[in-house]
Amino acid sequence: MDKVLHRNSRVMVILRDLLISYIITGILLLLLAFLMLKLDISNGVLSGGILVTYILSSFTGGFLLGKSTEQRRFLWGLGMGALYFIILLLISILTNSVMGMEAVRVITVMVICLVSGMLGGMIS
Repeated sequence: MDKVLHRNSRVMVILRDLLISYIITGILLLLLAFLMLKLDISNGVLSGGILVTYILSSFTGGFLLGKSTEQRRFLWGLGMGALYFIILLLISILTNSVMGMEAVRVITVMVICLVSGMLGGMIS
């Protein structure tokens, strides 16, 4: 019985940290949209801002999950980065926005999310 409760609490911690990561993503993307409205931002700066958003969100999720685990924090952070990317990819597929992206960009975002989550877990 204790194992079931422990698994359920771990799942809840993962979901909570993933939700926090996506809240950070939303806030940063709203800030980026506001900056686009007020300033004349080039596409390069916009792409860089989106990548920074992915990095900070995945790092935060990995860091928070690493804080709540005792062992193999880097693997938990890597898993958090993978979950973040998978959900991001599913949302992109459902909104048909991944069709215009080349495979290199998708792989780059995947690597960024995985490494950022793992680094967050390692630093925690």
